[in-house]
Amino acid sequence: MKAVTLRNIPPQLARVIRNKARAGRQSINKAVLGLLEERTGVRGRTRRVVHHDLDSLVGSWSKEEAAGFRKALARQRSIDAELWK
Repeated sequence: MKAVTLRNIPPQLARVIRNKARAGRQSINKAVLGLLEERTGVRGRTRRVVHHDLDSLVGSWSKEEAAGFRKALARQRSIDAELWK
């Protein structure tokens, strides 16, 4: 949806929005969306989808395979200081 601009928000309402955002450690935009969802009974993107397509792979590596994978990741995660000059 396009952006919506709200004008002339009463100070008391603005204070409530800011307090909700601060309490939820979220942006003003998310706080306003949350308030609108609560008031209208419409739920936003709060439904979490759980996938089970890789469940069969859990625990399938040997200790050696897991150690090799962690070692490869460690090499990838190192920062080359020369690249950041």
